[in-house]
This record gives sequence, structure tokens and C-alpha cells, in this order.
Amino acid sequence: MKKVIATTNAPGAIGPYSQAIDTGTFVYASGQIPINPADGTIPAGITAQTAQSLSNVKAILTEAGLTMDNVVKTTVFLADMADFAAMNEVYAQAFSAPYPARSAVAVRDLPKGVLVEIEVIALR
Repeated sequence: MKKVIATTNAPGAIGPYSQAIDTGTFVYASGQIPINPADGTIPAGITAQTAQSLSNVKAILTEAGLTMDNVVKTTVFLADMADFAAMNEVYAQAFSAPYPARSAVAVRDLPKGVLVEIEVIALR
């Protein structure tokens, strides 16, 4: 089974992909950049951008009937690894123990010039 998860409470896909796919056991959410779905704006700074990206992730999970507690794996893409500590402070507030497994990598560029993108895998 493969079910598309889509919500207007997170930014729509800007390419040929789904916001998330539900396999019945896992929900695979595409990377979320910090676009405010209400007005299309992108907040300034790594702290606000991390918070918005996580808010977008949460909206997708809510649409799937899940919460952040269902997340088992995250990948965080940063435009600059110097932003790691500030991102991590915001990220830590979004999850509770036991924390999901995580990878965090610096990349050359992110869509729309944002500072962070976060993708998750959640267990149903």
C-alpha cells in the first residue's frame, strides 16, 4: 500500500514529489524547507527557519494521524555547519526522549536559498 499524504498546512511540493508517502508501517516525509504555508514567506535566520521547517513537518505528520513522537529518523540539511548549534537548540524542543536517530549534513545549496531543510521517517 502506498498512500499520498498532503496538507495545505505545509508548503506544497515545488516539484514532482509528494509531501509524504504512507506505506502503512512508515510515513516518509519529504524534506521541509522553512516556507510559511499561509503566506509563502521565509523567515530570517537559522532559529526561525528551523522552527518553521519543524512546524511544516508536524503539519504533515498531523495529516497522517501521527505526532513528532512517531518520528524514528531525521535528516537535517544545513547550508552552513556553523548553524548546527542554533539549529540543534530549536530541534531539541521539537522532540522528546527517546530521540529519533539523526543525520545532519552541510550541503552546498538548498532550494530557495534557505538555511535548513528537514526530512523525517515516522513509524505508524
